[in-house]
Amino acid sequence: MKKQQRSSVDGFIPRRPDSRVGELHDKKNPEGAIKPIDRTLHTGDNDSTDFVGVPRKGKEFGHDDLFQTLQDINETEVSETRRERHRRRKEEKRQKQHRSKGLVGRIVKWTLIVIGILVLVGGGYLAYKAINAGTSVFSGNLIDVFTKNDPLKQDSNGRSNFLIFGTAEDDEGGTHDGPFLTDSIMVLSVDQEKKNAYMLSLPRDLWVEYAEPCSAGYQGKINATFACGSNGGEDEKAGAKALSDKVGEVVGLDMHYYVHLNFTAVVDAVDAVGGVDVTIDSPDPRGILDRNFDWKCQYRCYYVNYKNGENVHLDGEHALALARARNAAGGYGLPNGNFDREKNQQKVIKALREKALSAGTLTNLGAVTGLVDALGNNLRTNIETKEIRTLMDVATKINSDNIISLSLNEEGESLVTTGMYGPQSIVRPILGLLDYSAIQDYVKKNMASDPFVREDPHVSVYNGSEVAGIAQTEANILTDLGFTIDTVENAPEGNYGAVEVYQIANNKPATAEKLKSYYKVEIKTTKPPVSVVGETDFVVILGREPART
Repeated sequence: MKKQQRSSVDGFIPRRPDSRVGELHDKKNPEGAIKPIDRTLHTGDNDSTDFVGVPRKGKEFGHDDLFQTLQDINETEVSETRRERHRRRKEEKRQKQHRSKGLVGRIVKWTLIVIGILVLVGGGYLAYKAINAGTSVFSGNLIDVFTKNDPLKQDSNGRSNFLIFGTAEDDEGGTHDGPFLTDSIMVLSVDQEKKNAYMLSLPRDLWVEYAEPCSAGYQGKINATFACGSNGGEDEKAGAKALSDKVGEVVGLDMHYYVHLNFTAVVDAVDAVGGVDVTIDSPDPRGILDRNFDWKCQYRCYYVNYKNGENVHLDGEHALALARARNAAGGYGLPNGNFDREKNQQKVIKALREKALSAGTLTNLGAVTGLVDALGNNLRTNIETKEIRTLMDVATKINSDNIISLSLNEEGESLVTTGMYGPQSIVRPILGLLDYSAIQDYVKKNMASDPFVREDPHVSVYNGSEVAGIAQTEANILTDLGFTIDTVENAPEGNYGAVEVYQIANNKPATAEKLKSYYKVEIKTTKPPVSVVGETDFVVILGREPART
């Protein structure tokens, strides 16, 4: 019987159990060895030649070997106990969870790093902007901002005095014929300890005498002082010093610092904080109208036109226009011209300060960098970098209610007046041309550190001794302290103590306490032995040379 041929799978004939991998089978050639032609694999070794499909010596891998390997694997799996499999699977699960937690941890870590980088980039950008601005604005080494905290310079009353003035060299409208005339002149006096401030504007047309003659002559309006001193804006420091000296002479203060702004500084700073809110309180029930800036809207609107009321919102351009408005081109609501303009300038400055120091602005990177840009490009000052930290600390701690606006033209108490001097319309002191004594007394009274000065005390001094001249000497000393002297005379004959002080007015307790402490006496409320005239609040009678504290 013919033996049945073994089946093949996909054209392959199964091997016999005793055959080897690589062995060729042919019925006509029982040896099965067929030498391949041109199929040698040359290894570079002259002594050996390997044939493709023939295992190298010692590297044979036959059926028995494969069977044994599979059997070993199977025996390994079978020999693994259930406990060991449970332990292995538990370990695999633990490692998987560990890898998952590690992935989450890495995500959180990198998220925090990215956030930190963004914060640092923002802070670094702001620092970069501040350094750039500081280089052009402040004097001194920028490193001092971070390493020093020097106190501000002070006068004898413990006040730091700033001159703030503006010029119009960047007037885009080209309407200003004097780009370096200082049409805005303001004094800011700050008490670092008591955290209060006073603002006083000087009329731009106030008549003064220049320290050195210039194109305007030997005398002229105070707004030409900077232009003269700086030689038409060429020497910033010289012009600022000339104006600081002249303003100090007028108000009777040592001006420690100056801040020079232009129009762009005001516009950009107000826009950087998102605008400011001011109160319009014109004596005209309609509010304010000034047609001088209608060109900004191609005369299709009233550019400065506001009703009376609080929280009038202004962007940078409108804030500047209000600060310049004075009914120069018709309108209503600003009857005092430049004096009303000065009040509105103070309003804008105070509103800008409040907005700049607000929490919303300080946490807004765009607003802060906008402020830095506005100041860096358009502000000049002699404030030193080592004083910046103190200045910022004082600025943030002064409450808006403690910033007092003063005026030289208050109704019923005006210290200046307008008039003609030759062909020019000028502002001059009530007491006469170039006589600033009343202005100085007003400033001293309001800005003095001692509260009794703000009560404006009037004192009459009498000599009840036999020493000639001691009443006048004492009157001079009291004047320097801040008292206003009404009368200096001899007292009627009598038996006086060393010093006797009589109180006439009962509404000035700080003054009474000052005189009590100064002379170390009890204040008498009985009628004094002299005739009291005028506004006298206290009478001082000297029986001999007083012992003062």
